[in-house]
Amino acid sequence: MFNLMIMGFVMFSISILMLVIVNLISKKTFTDREKSSPFECGFDPKSSARLPFSLHFFLIAVIFLIFDVEITLLFPLIISMKMSNPMNYLIVLMVFIIILILGLFHEWNQGALNWST
Repeated sequence: MFNLMIMGFVMFSISILMLVIVNLISKKTFTDREKSSPFECGFDPKSSARLPFSLHFFLIAVIFLIFDVEITLLFPLIISMKMSNPMNYLIVLMVFIIILILGLFHEWNQGALNWST
């Protein structure tokens, strides 16, 4: 039992010693302004927080989320394909996809998808 305690203490001491040595000889600098700043997509962290936010960036993100959620609604249709009438299944699937395509064309005609405005 005593040998196990000594061996545990030696292993703990070696690991602490290795951590201290690595921290002393590493070339990391924590004073680098760019690396220590948080990164947010669409924001400049070094500028004032009161500057206006890019509304177009926000609109593209919302459109992506809407279409992403609608596409995930197609997965239950795949599972229910075995249990439903093929004609009803086809009608529901086509109506759903037509709504998605019409929404996409509407956003395109409104100019929401044009990045260079």
